[in-house]
Order: sequence, then C-alpha cells, then structure tokens
Amino acid sequence: MKADFVVYDRNGQIVLIAQVKRKTGVSAEWAAKWRRNMLSHGVLPDAKYFLIALMDRFYLWKDAGNAPEPVAPTFEIDAGPVVKPYLEESGISSENISPQSFELIIATWLNSVLHIKIPMNEENEIRKWITDSGLSEAVSGGYLKHEVTLYLTTVINL
Repeated sequence: MKADFVVYDRNGQIVLIAQVKRKTGVSAEWAAKWRRNMLSHGVLPDAKYFLIALMDRFYLWKDAGNAPEPVAPTFEIDAGPVVKPYLEESGISSENISPQSFELIIATWLNSVLHIKIPMNEENEIRKWITDSGLSEAVSGGYLKHEVTLYLTTVINL
C-alpha cells in the first residue's frame, strides 16, 4: 500500500500518514469509511496520526488504532484557509487543479507545520487545531516523504 505522505519525527519514527484526494463535499462518515477500507486492504503501520486531506476538509485521527472499522475523525477542519492562499499564489482555480498540484500544496503546508512556520494568514482555528491535536509538537523537526510504500509486518503464532 502507498501513502501519499509519511511524516517522521526527529528520531525517524512514523508520526503521520497522510492521504490526499482532490475531492470535495464528503462527510466525516465517508472519510471514516474510506480509512476503514484502507485498513481492511492492508493494515497501516502504527502511527499516532492519520490525515485525509481533501480540497475542502481535513480529517485527522489521533491514536485511532488499526482496527478495520469505521472510526470518526478526532478532528475535522475547513481546508479553505490552508488551501486558498496556495491556489491564489499559483493562479490555479480549485476546479482546474491537478491531483499532483494539490499534493504539492499539501506537501508545502505539511513542511510548514514540520518547521513550525505556519503561515500568518492561516486563521486561528487552523493554528488551534494543529496545536490542540498535538500535531505541531509531534512532527516538529521531523521530515516528510512522498509516495511511501507501507509494509505490514505480521507476527503469526503457530
């Protein structure tokens, strides 16, 4: 299974797995089912955080475990204040952005979170969400990898 992004902490441990979709208008329930489907097709490695980044919403799970059942996101946030400045700067509309360009936006934003350079134009709600979830502290000083193949190590008791 491939993750769009994996964020490692400063000690090289996986902290966040992020999936990016150029999709809009889906509910937290849809996100929970999508995460469940990912888990049922190959268990994700243990990570404190799991993020589904959509054009209009971010869904974040914290300490949700790897059981393949729908679990509601721990945090849900309007993605507009994160995405809009990047779209405006690039001159690309949300309707015309390619999946790869949207991934680049999310990578750029995640890197700003990693290096505690959350843009000043991001609303306080975003700053609060990043802080309250513990995400900024967990990833601070870490690094980001793109399109990481995730492997499951299974121990079988015979």
